[in-house]
Amino acid sequence: MRRSFKQFFQGLFAAAAVASVLISPALAAEKKDFKVAWSIYVGWMPWGYAAESGIVKKWADKYGINIEVKQFNDYVESINQFTAGAFDAVTITNMDALSIPAAGGVDTTAIIVGDFSNGNDAVILKDKDKLEDIKGQKVNLVEFSVSHYLLARALESIKAQEKDLKVVNTSDADMAAAFKTPEVTAVVTWKPIVSTILESPDAHEVFDSSKIPGEIIDLMVANTEVVKDNPKFGKALAGIWYETISKMKADKEAKEAMAKASGTDVKGFDKMLATTQMYYEPKDAVAFTTSGELKTTTERVSKFLFEKSLLGKDAKTEGAVGVEFPDKTVFGDKGNVKFRYDATFMNEAAEGKLQASAQ
Repeated sequence: MRRSFKQFFQGLFAAAAVASVLISPALAAEKKDFKVAWSIYVGWMPWGYAAESGIVKKWADKYGINIEVKQFNDYVESINQFTAGAFDAVTITNMDALSIPAAGGVDTTAIIVGDFSNGNDAVILKDKDKLEDIKGQKVNLVEFSVSHYLLARALESIKAQEKDLKVVNTSDADMAAAFKTPEVTAVVTWKPIVSTILESPDAHEVFDSSKIPGEIIDLMVANTEVVKDNPKFGKALAGIWYETISKMKADKEAKEAMAKASGTDVKGFDKMLATTQMYYEPKDAVAFTTSGELKTTTERVSKFLFEKSLLGKDAKTEGAVGVEFPDKTVFGDKGNVKFRYDATFMNEAAEGKLQASAQ
């Protein structure tokens, strides 16, 4: 599951910093073999299908490289493996990319902006139907995940703060069952858990990610040095992605395969896609990535992470980890840029250059 968090933040930054120092020299070179990690989430299912259907091999062959795509059942573990240098790229949210590899010292580049949550994440109350009713309640969620961020944004919309309630850290695996117990009256979670909980007549959705469009973003990121020294890797990933999502949109068998792999049927998969803003066209992904809205979102996310002490133990400001945008402007510390949005490969896909250059 995407965003399936554990309490792993203690000691993370030190470990990641050591890993980045150890692996950096080896990364700064051209190579032929690459490893990509992904985990189960509606917006990332194309990666598994691409590997199984031969699309990955086709694009890797076009560029004379080898790409291994590995599925992780534990989202956090996939990020940890990327941070440690065992993988060259990983599927991840914008918030987690900033707080884990980037804050841990690993220079990370978002090369594909695939989608954003547009209703997949929600705040649900029991026997109450107004967000204001959340005040004074215990709220069960996966602490420090995007659910925690969604709660913060929801509270902001009603001029409330986290001190007005109590957060209870709860595993996503336990969330649906927890809601059925008398003591749990408020939860923040994501689909398909949201759909399961809303089957209960006493459950009421009072806020969801469609109220903050474009803030919970799903990415494919790569180690900056790897993609800088091996642009063919970035080109191949973009080619794989856009060919595969076009199949997901138009090919019945492809969608059926992705739905089955994600543990549902086509109907259930379509429901999740309906609340996911997929960027099927690379030009649309480029427009989003080069927009001013992304810069505003980055500032909001950085502020949240700083307030939760997730930008590193030595972080003094919300801009402690610099974030670079496609126009080369930087939010935060220009001397410590560790997270970058790069529209280069999406642009090449939009301009039809990938197919031509790969032949």
